[in-house]
Amino acid sequence: MTNLNELAATLRLPVEPIRSPMFIDGKEYTGNSGEFVARKSPGHGVPVTSTVRATVEDLNAAVASARRASDDGRWSRLSGEQRATVLLKAAQLIRDNVETLTYLETLESGKPIGQSRGEIGAAAGIWEYAAGLARVVHGDTHDTLGGDLFGLVVRQPIGVVGIVTPWNFPFFILSERLPFVLAAGCTAVVKPAELTSSTTLKLAALLIEAGLPDGVVNVVTGLGSVVGQALAEHMDVDMISFTGSTPVGRSVLAAAGGNMKKVGLELGGKNPQIVFADADLDDAADAIAFGIAFNAGQCCVSGSRLVVHRSVEQQLVERVKAVLEKVRVGDPLDAANHVGAIVEARQFDKIRGFINAGRRDGAQLVCGGTASNEGERFFIEPTVFRNVQPQSALAQEEIFGPVLSVTPFDTFEEAIQLANGVPYGLAASIWTRDLQGAIKSFREVQAGRIWVNCTITGGPEMPIGGVKQSGIGRETGRYGLEEYTELKSVHIQVGSRPRWIA
Repeated sequence: MTNLNELAATLRLPVEPIRSPMFIDGKEYTGNSGEFVARKSPGHGVPVTSTVRATVEDLNAAVASARRASDDGRWSRLSGEQRATVLLKAAQLIRDNVETLTYLETLESGKPIGQSRGEIGAAAGIWEYAAGLARVVHGDTHDTLGGDLFGLVVRQPIGVVGIVTPWNFPFFILSERLPFVLAAGCTAVVKPAELTSSTTLKLAALLIEAGLPDGVVNVVTGLGSVVGQALAEHMDVDMISFTGSTPVGRSVLAAAGGNMKKVGLELGGKNPQIVFADADLDDAADAIAFGIAFNAGQCCVSGSRLVVHRSVEQQLVERVKAVLEKVRVGDPLDAANHVGAIVEARQFDKIRGFINAGRRDGAQLVCGGTASNEGERFFIEPTVFRNVQPQSALAQEEIFGPVLSVTPFDTFEEAIQLANGVPYGLAASIWTRDLQGAIKSFREVQAGRIWVNCTITGGPEMPIGGVKQSGIGRETGRYGLEEYTELKSVHIQVGSRPRWIA
């Protein structure tokens, strides 16, 4: 086979699938079945990678490895400085291998090569940030318990963490979790989406190169319904972090009940772009177009609902349309394209079904709507519907594709009602020049992440997560590190303890 680095440098498709075994206890692991499954590139329609379809026995081996590594303290008992050194080295290795990781990410996910490159680079920055946090994990002291008693609050790693990641941002979302897990001193078993596993497996090898002890990070590939479910249920796993759809999140929450493991969930979203009459419409239009077209709309924080003041609705929709008309959709390995492929046939059919439903429900198609699956290559043009009724499927359900619904409002109260009138609460964007109005809005909008006069931006310093049916807990920032720790209260008798019976 042609060298992977050479393929990445030339952006040529592989002649045969790039094979990647699982990674358990610091080494490659082919599993009990040895069954490799090929993944076709959704942007090219040809097999590009091949990964193992794991069994529950393979998952058990991975958990046992992580359990041993947790219990013997090979990672948790290192100093924060020592853990930080490994995480910083991992960040550098990510940067050193950015082109290979970018290439694999684009082949499997179908996202444009430039977007993949940006995400891999940004992910390295998250590892660098988390390295700093490894040195500042701390608790509290309480010197107010009386002269003879002293209190400590100690923050300790929670233990073995199961991480289940989705296919839309396989490397970036993992990097919003794993370095914080490691900074806290935990060990991990990672189950990436079966469609996009290769960059996770590559990262596991880089972590060993960076000096991570064997068994601290293990990667098991295969079906979520098999190994993902087993991971959520496993009695030797202390916490499960799941990113994906709300329906699957509910099943993870139920599965975690067996040993009452801690659960972190980042789930679906139906995120509003709220545009008031005084907003900069050109700036808003560009951001709205980006928000719906980014990653072909396959983004949990995608701004898929435009809630706009009626007085500027037509102007804004025309400007959004003008921006989208300049967007190029096509081969994800062509750097000139802005939007790549839909990840697979099922997702393609789902999005197309929503577009057809919008037409049937009487919404006005402003632009887009064209879809192509020729040669098992899946592309959908960014699509905008006006006159979308608030209770329709277009306005209520997560499409996870490049489809924007537009609904006007007349009053501030109506805008907030529309923004909050869905089961989700993941993210929102607010557009206004009025500082007082912006503050009032972000106080009342129900979402875990809010942007004012911007969208889908920020860094690892800020926490992410949702409210309502968009999730539980927070990732990234110091709060994200604390998610992977437990608090322990310690009471120290300083003087003589008062006797119960004199």
